[in-house]
Amino acid sequence: MKISLIITTYNWPKALGRVLDSVSKQTELPHEVIIADDGSTDETRLLIEEWQKKLPVPLIHSWQKDDGFRAARSRNLAISKASSDYIVMIDGDMVLHQGFLLSHYKFAEDGFFVQGSRVILDKEESKKVLRNKKISFFSKGIKNRFNAIHLPLLTPLYRSQSFSMRGIKTCNIAFWKTDLEKVNGFNNKFIGWGREDSELVCRLYNLGIKRKNLKLGGCAFHLYHPENERTMLPENDLLLQEASELKLIECKDGLKEVSIF
Repeated sequence: MKISLIITTYNWPKALGRVLDSVSKQTELPHEVIIADDGSTDETRLLIEEWQKKLPVPLIHSWQKDDGFRAARSRNLAISKASSDYIVMIDGDMVLHQGFLLSHYKFAEDGFFVQGSRVILDKEESKKVLRNKKISFFSKGIKNRFNAIHLPLLTPLYRSQSFSMRGIKTCNIAFWKTDLEKVNGFNNKFIGWGREDSELVCRLYNLGIKRKNLKLGGCAFHLYHPENERTMLPENDLLLQEASELKLIECKDGLKEVSIF
């Protein structure tokens, strides 16, 4: 099995550089890394070009013009460029434990997508991590310390399966690429923050794909930043409601509509 690691970003190159450094230290490297860039400036492009020289796997810069918050379309564009069987997605503010991808390799299973968790860092600890401080379970400034426990031998004990919508987050999530293709990926109609991840998962559930929660492995530390504006949330909630009530599987404006193939 090959993994494409997709990292979303928008105009925070300092955090992205720290994330890429954690990717380079993985005990099990991905087949490729794809940056899903929602219109960042040249500072991000130059950072990626530097990492393309030193990352031990191919690093692809998937960029779209800055036309508002279009994370759904940005992720679709990155997925369309992926050459692997399995897609692991994180955000560009998630610093990875060195065993992060190995946990995802071992936890992948046909018929399921995998929802990982995040370790939330406070503002002061995030500043230190951005200055290359090492981060672990014992670090200060962690708000949910249980998620920082890395005991992969015990991960099977938490192998819960469900169709729950609770805690769906694309900051640490994994899918089979063929499943994403069957539902036509994310819905490009989502503009602004919120619900594009839940709507995708809703359609996967309608397809019959189940959820597994990755615990005691796949640790990733979320850097503090101010919350995004939520002005588009009412409109996005309606799109999620439509997918749920109509039992939709494939969206009309999604992965195929941005595909490079």
